[in-house]
Amino acid sequence: MKRRTFVNVTAAALLPGPVAKQRVDPALIDYFQQQLEGHYRADMFLGPHDLIGTVSAQYQLIDKLVRSAQGETRRGLLRVGAAYAALVGWLYQDAGDLGAASFWRGITQEIAARSRDPHLVGYSLVNLAQVRTDLGDGHGVIDLCEAALDDDRLFPKVRVMAMQQQAHGASLTGDRTAVDQLIDTAGGLLSRVDDDLPWGNACRRTPGYLEVQRATCYGRLGLGREAESLWSQVLAVVPATARRDRGVYLARHATAAAGAREPEQAVEIARAAAEIAVETGSARMRRELVTLERAMRPWHDSPVGRDLADVLAPVNEGS
Repeated sequence: MKRRTFVNVTAAALLPGPVAKQRVDPALIDYFQQQLEGHYRADMFLGPHDLIGTVSAQYQLIDKLVRSAQGETRRGLLRVGAAYAALVGWLYQDAGDLGAASFWRGITQEIAARSRDPHLVGYSLVNLAQVRTDLGDGHGVIDLCEAALDDDRLFPKVRVMAMQQQAHGASLTGDRTAVDQLIDTAGGLLSRVDDDLPWGNACRRTPGYLEVQRATCYGRLGLGREAESLWSQVLAVVPATARRDRGVYLARHATAAAGAREPEQAVEIARAAAEIAVETGSARMRRELVTLERAMRPWHDSPVGRDLADVLAPVNEGS
């Protein structure tokens, strides 16, 4: 990583002190929590690049306030600060910068530990496991998720997050049985998710959340027909507002169709995914489309293969 890039990535989290003392009103905790929910919604529409600067700057302000706050106000700001750091990490991950994502996941873990909140600590470990998933390190994913699940105090939501992420680790190690067991067990906890925490609510917001994870894992395991069937069900209920997520799911659906030996269907599905990839600039979506290209290699020199190349040309030009 170039020095200037490194400084840009880390600057918001490494504010040198000391800083001038100021009064910190406890109402600021609610303010930042409300802003956080707005950022989650904006991420669905905008993608990572337009939000990284805004969310990083707000994290820096929270960090500055933490240095003056005391007692429960300070603890509350640490908790919301960990959630902001996690979102910055996610935005970098979605933008395809795993180095920056890892840095911010580490900041999340640090702030979570300082907050003494076991649920945030578990959440931070799941965040680190997400990066390991993108690195293809199945055993690393499993290690981190098992470490999170060792804490019996975790809210059901955090346990669901850890189990579904561990399923991704299992898929990377080729263990379909563990994938199904973990996702089924997580499914049994969904009805108990009733906390009011502002972070980690994808399992509430995302229709078919666990089946999305199962379909992704099946695709990784090479179970094309099973994955293709699941993606058809999932995409039928994904709202148009979740455009970036829909694009990722479409790309995975197309790959599953290729794995099921249905190349024409794969290309048709890829058309919509490519359009969204160009709009959002999501590196995660581009990566899924690269996976589709690999799955379509058997038809590379055929008319359907050339159709796919035409469909993906605008995506490849912008990468």
